[in-house]
Amino acid sequence: MSNSYLVTGATGLLGNNIVRQLLEHGHRVKALVRANSSREALDGLNVQFEIGDVTDAESIARAAANVDCVIHSAGDLHIGQRHWERCRRVNVQGTINVATAAQAAGIRMVHVSTVDALPASQNGVPVDEETPDACKVHCTYVVTKREADVEVRKRIQEGLDAVIVHPGFMLGPFDWKPSSGRMLLAIAENWTPAAPTGGMSGCDVRDVAAAVATAAQQGQRGRNYILAGENMTYLAAWQLFAKVCGARAPWFRTGPLVRVALGRGGDLVGLLTQREPDVNSAMIRMSKLFNYYNSDRASRELGYQSRPFEESTRDAWQ
Repeated sequence: MSNSYLVTGATGLLGNNIVRQLLEHGHRVKALVRANSSREALDGLNVQFEIGDVTDAESIARAAANVDCVIHSAGDLHIGQRHWERCRRVNVQGTINVATAAQAAGIRMVHVSTVDALPASQNGVPVDEETPDACKVHCTYVVTKREADVEVRKRIQEGLDAVIVHPGFMLGPFDWKPSSGRMLLAIAENWTPAAPTGGMSGCDVRDVAAAVATAAQQGQRGRNYILAGENMTYLAAWQLFAKVCGARAPWFRTGPLVRVALGRGGDLVGLLTQREPDVNSAMIRMSKLFNYYNSDRASRELGYQSRPFEESTRDAWQ
């Protein structure tokens, strides 16, 4: 049965893959875009554009009219100790605005969270939805995404029909900005002998998008679903990236002195320029964690399957 959807963050890596997935299954799609945003990721797709911003409650309410479901994938992905106000405005207030609009319209909401809002793995045991809660690192992205999840759960208790999904580290096609693909490009363009000490769960954005679309129709109200993939160390992932890109691979994991130097150096650059770089102390602390996750619930209830991460990496590189 054809349904109509509103997708926020529709020009992002996951957002545009969600749009493609919905269109492929015959659904009608509205894409929320800012007036000055590039629409390159959606070129040639049969999409109705709605001008607005998740931080503008009125524009969200207008865009949510006459749709069956809103998929909220917009977010500010900055990891650091600066830009708290901006991140809260987008990640927390933006989510409140979307949830309020969905509840007022009486429609379902799929809230795209992140595995970074969940605990990190301890002793190599993958985290699932029942693992006791704990905050990974007190930084902008982690804290504000956790706060956004809390706001959605509050409204579920008040009657909102919503599910929450937690994607892992996604690679795949149509990463036009790029987003996650920046890590792949960094390995291709700048050789480094050392990789971060922790680990990640690598998955394919197409598989995540398919599961999000399924969650919109058959996910259990109030349920959380982890959408992760292959659990691997960053060293193994970076060696895979180098193999796919034809670049030199790192040899070993970063030592403590180098981590401290990189983190504090990034913090100093941010202090001097007022523009916090990607490499900063918060990012370094995040890179020490083992972000290993179990997606069995999503496999059982949503039919989620994650293809081999090497395939995802090759397709992203192409």
